[in-house]
Amino acid sequence: MAQRLELMWIGKEEREKIEPRILIENTELSFQKESSSLFEDSYYDNVLIHGDNLLALKAIESMYAGKIRCIYIDPPYNTGAAFEHYDDNLEHSTWLSLMRERLVMLKKLLTQDGTIFVQIDDNEQAYLKVLMDEIFGRSNFINMVSVAAKVSAGASGGGEDKRLKKNIEYILIYAKDMDSFKPFKPIYKKTELMQYIQKMKEDNKSFKYTTVLTKCTNREYFKTIQDGAGDDIVIEKVNDYEIKPINQIAKEENITLQQAYIKYYDQVMTTTNAQTSIRTRVWDATDSENNMYIATYVPKTGKSKGDKKELVFMGKQKVLLIWLKDTAEKEGNKIYKKEKIGTYWDGFSWINVTKEGGVLFPMGKKPETLIQRVLEMATDEGDIVLDSFLGSGTTAATAHKMRRRWVGIEMGEHAYTHCKVRLDKIISGEDSGGITKSVDWNGGGGYKFYELAPTLINEDAFGEPIISKDYKPDMLAAAVALHEGFKYCPNPNVFWKQSQSNENAYLFVTTATVTVPMIKEIESQMADDEFLVIACKSFEKAAVSVSNKIKIKKIPQMLLGKCEFGKDNYELNIVHPPVYEDEEEE
Repeated sequence: MAQRLELMWIGKEEREKIEPRILIENTELSFQKESSSLFEDSYYDNVLIHGDNLLALKAIESMYAGKIRCIYIDPPYNTGAAFEHYDDNLEHSTWLSLMRERLVMLKKLLTQDGTIFVQIDDNEQAYLKVLMDEIFGRSNFINMVSVAAKVSAGASGGGEDKRLKKNIEYILIYAKDMDSFKPFKPIYKKTELMQYIQKMKEDNKSFKYTTVLTKCTNREYFKTIQDGAGDDIVIEKVNDYEIKPINQIAKEENITLQQAYIKYYDQVMTTTNAQTSIRTRVWDATDSENNMYIATYVPKTGKSKGDKKELVFMGKQKVLLIWLKDTAEKEGNKIYKKEKIGTYWDGFSWINVTKEGGVLFPMGKKPETLIQRVLEMATDEGDIVLDSFLGSGTTAATAHKMRRRWVGIEMGEHAYTHCKVRLDKIISGEDSGGITKSVDWNGGGGYKFYELAPTLINEDAFGEPIISKDYKPDMLAAAVALHEGFKYCPNPNVFWKQSQSNENAYLFVTTATVTVPMIKEIESQMADDEFLVIACKSFEKAAVSVSNKIKIKKIPQMLLGKCEFGKDNYELNIVHPPVYEDEEEE
């Protein structure tokens, strides 16, 4: 047998048998803005679930399998605060086991081109990376991002006086299937140009975009050559051009450097000796004098694919002119230098982040701008986003403002006191914090609020399994369908077509005793290729052999052993997340 590299821990082979619970809508807590046109079609796609997130993930497994485009989770970090020595293998193993169960389910929910982002600190980052390699496949690992966070207060777990204070967290990013994964949309960090130039001076670096093409006239046709594919490259010669340093222009026109950059924004440039096939062909086709040439062609690849593009070459070496406007953005009277963001993320404002959304959440709250970056990279409007550790509701709040659909799961009272309060304000247009202004959010949409149903099977006073009294007939039918892999969708015209698994297989759940006449009546209504399972509390013995197209099962016996009933809490064994110092206090 081939061996594989994997992470081992105590109890790894002991898998949890999670009970598939049905969801019950709490219509008093579901919320939609009156006369809202936004999201009307997707109102029912926004879902807030209160309950243990492992049970909740099992509940939505069949409903959302293959439909979630992006998952972001910020699970409790195994800080070791609950025990004297962090190396307590039992506690460590519990964390890994429960994370494994959640990650396996989350993978099933992703679309084939979907991605998952898991934020973690250095206590479990290395272990989680190996675990996710095992679940998602090492070939589907995309990146590990380092996130600049607030400085850790260093007040947990002991020995903090011997360690450096923490100011970095990590986000592990995986694709469900790298072959289907589409590259992330580029994200840029923007810095006001004068600040950017000043920072470069402080770092003893030179800013390259310091010249202006003040004149470029009298263009005349020079020659047509071909690119590697045989398509035309049209070359023109510029007979009248002028280049000046931007400092000189500012002095001559008696304006500030910032005003000069704004006035000549489209003409500010620098040069590069970058070796490209286009440059080589233009070089070979033109003279070696100090002239300027413009080559016009249509790229076959890249961001300008299919669009006519002009490249300007100058001087004996045919250096290529590159423009500030291609790496910057002009907004009113300011210019912002753009830098493509890689695997180090900073620039998030942590000041007062605990108050975002109008709800206080002093531990572990993330800024909306962080989630915005994730969703900008990995999703489009209308995609479904999921967070199964919703906390104060940041992921759902950000997704809603960005016009994504969302599923949020929170097990604690925060579902009522934080998530709902925050989302209601956003929908009503009362929220003005976070990313509200930057995405021009004015309110709208809605969501449905769900509770997990209680366990289906209890024990009576004699230790015998019985169906919970909380289950009405329709709830029982839906719950058994979920257990058996059927979709609960009662046919209004045919009573026994209550749930369906494929085109011709049905499930009928009844609390009545199944009799021989009932089986014969149902069989008379069935097509030749149809099959039916009847789940019931009792049945006549003779009814079992009446029809080979109908199978009878007894509840609750048919469900025993399939899962663990009566367990309502699969909470990760963590006391609290890291505590961070307030920037304002610093």
